Amino acid sequence: MYKVIIVDDEAVVRLGLKNTINWNEHGFELIGDYANGREAWDAVELDRPELVISDISMPFMDGLELAGLISSQFPYIKIIILTGFDEFEYAQQAIRLKVSDFILKPITAQEIRMLLDRVRAEMDEEKQRREDLSRLNNQLKQSLPLLKERFLERLVAVGLGKEEIEERFTYFNLPPVSPFYLVMVVDIDDFGDRELISYEHDAEFLRFATFDIFQETLNRDNVLTFRTREERMVAIIFGQVNEILLYEQVFSLAEEVRYHVEKYLNFTVTVGIGRVCAHVDQLPISYKSALSALDYRFLLGKNRVLSIMDIEGKPSIQLPLVLDWDRKLATAVKTGDLQEAYELIQIGVAELKTSLVPVEACLLQMQKVVLTLMNSIQELVIHDAELSFNRQIKLMDVYKFKTLDEVEVWLRDVVGSIISTIADNRNHLTNMQIHRGVEYIDMNYANEKMSLQDLCRHVLMSTSYFSLVFKQHTGETFIEYLTRVRISKAKELLHNSKLKLYEIAEQVGYKDPNYLSILFKKHTGITPKDYRDNQIKGSGA
Repeated sequence: MYKVIIVDDEAVVRLGLKNTINWNEHGFELIGDYANGREAWDAVELDRPELVISDISMPFMDGLELAGLISSQFPYIKIIILTGFDEFEYAQQAIRLKVSDFILKPITAQEIRMLLDRVRAEMDEEKQRREDLSRLNNQLKQSLPLLKERFLERLVAVGLGKEEIEERFTYFNLPPVSPFYLVMVVDIDDFGDRELISYEHDAEFLRFATFDIFQETLNRDNVLTFRTREERMVAIIFGQVNEILLYEQVFSLAEEVRYHVEKYLNFTVTVGIGRVCAHVDQLPISYKSALSALDYRFLLGKNRVLSIMDIEGKPSIQLPLVLDWDRKLATAVKTGDLQEAYELIQIGVAELKTSLVPVEACLLQMQKVVLTLMNSIQELVIHDAELSFNRQIKLMDVYKFKTLDEVEVWLRDVVGSIISTIADNRNHLTNMQIHRGVEYIDMNYANEKMSLQDLCRHVLMSTSYFSLVFKQHTGETFIEYLTRVRISKAKELLHNSKLKLYEIAEQVGYKDPNYLSILFKKHTGITPKDYRDNQIKGSGA
């Protein structure tokens, strides 16, 4: 029997439901009825019924508030709302609160019985699912491969005690292991020419196909294989009588995996081989060194078998240029020398490759370059904050590349884009300064003492640079432009006023009216008097 309570502020409704329904016949035990939500909530907390049938409109606490409390604290309790409110928003709230049914009054006794039968069937089914141990066992069996992978990952990543190792090996039916041990890690470089951006299921299929080749190639009694949560493939190889034989076997297997993936799937993997260890609890040492070997893909390129013993046995070289690479590259960017920037990128990447510095040091160099370029953008791209921010965000892409070759291509593209942006920014700033200069002339042309020095102080530019860019933008020198403005204003005054020539000369910035006459005739071909006469005749005055 499932326990049920009724909540309604109308006594006649509660009495009708109690007396007209044979609750036991439908699989329910009616344990109480309540006139408001507050009393019902106390009963829910005390008796924990499996079903609550409630009205909406009630004093002290309405049905939806009650449903919200039940849903948040006892989500397994089913709720049926019986209400005379035919309001869409009530139905919406009921759906959000995961109410089982929202039914409008009036409802017949027969409909109530059918509703109870349906709810009981749902509750029976849920109960059956919870109690179905066979189903749980099947689920456990389906989960065993994943559980085994997580166990093996813990074994190599953090190490486990001897008792737990023996217990888990027996539980997962794994073969017994014996010295020596060595861990190999395989990582997909990329998917070649396949376009997988919009087809994640294709990527998953290719990962599965790669792991299938990996398992088939390493299908031996002395090899354990699994995948990590980072989608890398790991093999634990064991049982050789000495280190040399174990290394030879692992190198052979690694090369087989690399070759088969490239041949049959048309993309590449890189394999990292760790150090040999003598005890099973030392597997984390071998695993971490295999990951370190894999990291050297960044320096040495993709589609390789990399052994930590081979790599860390070679001396690393610190090259002077690399140490201040970021500063030299930033200087080339600031000066807009694209060719110099490209050459620095090529030289810097080449030296990092040949130096065989630790991968962490190599990444540190790249971080310094990125930070320095970010500072350059902040200094030089100031008129467009959003563009500046977007350029800086793009620089963070450096962390997604797996090799220095990819970084070199990307860095050339980014630096070219930054130099172009800085050039555009400089042009924008120059245009703004020239515009301010033109406005200054238009506002102050009447000042006979206005000079190029005054103007350059106003726009914060040197006189030589301003003169150069002003001529480029306007086609005139400062004096030519100022004179043309003054002559234009003199024409307006000659046409629209009866001012004397000396008065006009003062208003356009010339103390000497004769000088104005000379300039006026030079620019218009006639004297100011003739210009005024012609304007008067032309207007018919």
